[in-house]
Amino acid sequence: MAKAVKLADIAKIMNVSTVTVSKALSNQKGVSEEMREKIKQLAKEMGYRSPSEAKMMSAKRSYNIGIIVSERYLDQYESFYWKMYQAVATKAVSKECFTMLEVLSLETEQNLELPKLLKEHKTEGMIILGLLKEDYLNMLEQNIDVPFICLDFYDRRHECDAVVTDNFYGMYKLTNYLFEMGHKDIAYVGTLLYTGSITDRYFGYAKALMENGQKVRREWIIEDRNIEDGQRDDDFEFKFPEKMPTAFVCNCDLTAGEFINVLKKRGYRVPEDISVVGFDNYIHPGICDVGITTYEVDIKEMARKTINNLLKKMSGEYYKQGISIVEGHMVIKDSVRRL
Repeated sequence: MAKAVKLADIAKIMNVSTVTVSKALSNQKGVSEEMREKIKQLAKEMGYRSPSEAKMMSAKRSYNIGIIVSERYLDQYESFYWKMYQAVATKAVSKECFTMLEVLSLETEQNLELPKLLKEHKTEGMIILGLLKEDYLNMLEQNIDVPFICLDFYDRRHECDAVVTDNFYGMYKLTNYLFEMGHKDIAYVGTLLYTGSITDRYFGYAKALMENGQKVRREWIIEDRNIEDGQRDDDFEFKFPEKMPTAFVCNCDLTAGEFINVLKKRGYRVPEDISVVGFDNYIHPGICDVGITTYEVDIKEMARKTINNLLKKMSGEYYKQGISIVEGHMVIKDSVRRL
């Protein structure tokens, strides 16, 4: 069997200290970019693997990973979570792990019933995809007996591991973009406190307003769903303010698309009369015919980080505990006009 390559072996060839090699391979400061690239290239050629990588490879163990999500997030429009589930499942397969999906019915949440995957002990790790009802999530965390990670939300009551997108900074950037385009009267569309994501995005919006000398106006905070169940029923209506702003910041692209359709019914053109931005860069085909300027969520990176952290958690390796924030990026489309 070939001898494992050590940091000292690389250091000897490069005529540097093992500390320098360690810093270069872990992207720490204190090493020039030229030296860093040389060390990384040599490490790759010599077949060096970090202790954690070596341990994972030597174990060669496959895990069964359960994924639970509420049926509220999987209706005909909000298929964003289907896309996220597919990314997680694909990443798990690349790690030679199996995933099992359980969709929680509204009755299961209301009756505080444990998921079958947990009751039947079919998994060695769990991913909770999307925020669940508060009492159900509390019950679940008290009874779950395997390592788990929350994906696309965090639990404010417990110190749980979670992977989320950069909701605050993403919406902060979008709102600032509207200011750069000449807008000053900007409203927010989203039901505050329904989810942490909606609320965090609101605070990014509010920070941008404050920094640009504008006050948050209560009448310009427009609910986009029922606070009780998060649904937009047939009788749901967006409540427009008496004085219309020139731009609306929507908490997600689905809301932005439906909001644009309502604006059109009221005689407004987007973006000629009103500018609109969304969030996540995902909308069900056919909802809206306007390209929505948005902040794209890096679903693949969120899936990668979730699976990697969960595997390390299950195998007892070191991993970054707490909330991991994954940055996305702005995507400029057709829904904003410069004033």
